[in-house]
Amino acid sequence: MRRLLVKSSAGDYRVIVGRGAWQALRRLRGYTSSFVLTEASLWERWGRRFARESGRGRVQPILVPSGETSKSLARAGNVAAELLERGADRRSLLVALGGGVVGDLGGFVASTYMRGIDYVQAPTTVLAQVDSALGGKTAVNIRGMKNLLGTFCAPRLVVSDPAVLASLSPRAFQSGLYEAVKHAILSGPGLFGWIENRIPGLKPGHTKILETLVARAAQVKVDVVSRDEKEAGLRRILNLGHTYGHALEEATGYRRFLHGEAVAWGMLMVTRLAELANLLDPAVGKRIASLVSAVGPLPRICDLGEDKVLGLLPRDKKAVGGRIHWVLPEGIGKVRVTPDVPQAAVAQAFREIQRGVVNV
Repeated sequence: MRRLLVKSSAGDYRVIVGRGAWQALRRLRGYTSSFVLTEASLWERWGRRFARESGRGRVQPILVPSGETSKSLARAGNVAAELLERGADRRSLLVALGGGVVGDLGGFVASTYMRGIDYVQAPTTVLAQVDSALGGKTAVNIRGMKNLLGTFCAPRLVVSDPAVLASLSPRAFQSGLYEAVKHAILSGPGLFGWIENRIPGLKPGHTKILETLVARAAQVKVDVVSRDEKEAGLRRILNLGHTYGHALEEATGYRRFLHGEAVAWGMLMVTRLAELANLLDPAVGKRIASLVSAVGPLPRICDLGEDKVLGLLPRDKKAVGGRIHWVLPEGIGKVRVTPDVPQAAVAQAFREIQRGVVNV
């Protein structure tokens, strides 16, 4: 079992990683009722075990459809209404049992229901365990703009059991590994080399090695968000690959890519962009691209209109005054955040990766 500590202005909280992590919920006392926000398939497979291990007594599930469409203001309102109908008050606890969508939605509802109730993140995907469940960001999407409406609200606890990753599809599992690779690029040669050497063994059901992966990758984000909780500066580095990635997601109506897949394409593009800006040694760039590619195949981008994708880049919510703060790798373990990137280079990097000009 691994225990990480996140520093937060609202109170520090623990991230528990390992088999049996849900048992940490037994230590949370003083609540009048407990509710679990989750999806029907997850509750059917894991609900009984969760109720037993968490010791929460009579846990009441609130079910939402799977997929990005659940991350909406309308859905948040429905969840809040259901909480009210079931008697949830200001001393109720909400547990978000699921991937990034459930985690973001659950955190948003908890941060706003009766002006805020406590919640716990119980992530069930690689992506959520290493990234989205950590750091207290909550959000819903508005009119195709991802995470446009949200809050910063720290959970009471994050409990990540790698055993639940066994139920992931190969594609969903791979999508999360791309986020782990992103953290490895930010972290440095230690984690990067560890993943390089163990890619064949990183499979659903390989709980022991996945516990190490999740803990090491999560530690990267914990270190960043503990120093910059509300994205005043340092936390921007976690957006590596996300500017291109969000544009790809929006250009395809959030139907073609899983989030990690879009970020993977984004990492390939910013790696090439860093080379074009003479910030990154091409040999290091090739190593980064090789690890991204080693995780698995990505959905096609060859049919996407260049103007459409590039036109969406300034709509990224992290842009300020229309200027994009690009996160560019300068090496393994070193990135630069800069708005000073020529548009021609941005377009060239996209074009070369899209057309396979660069061998990745």
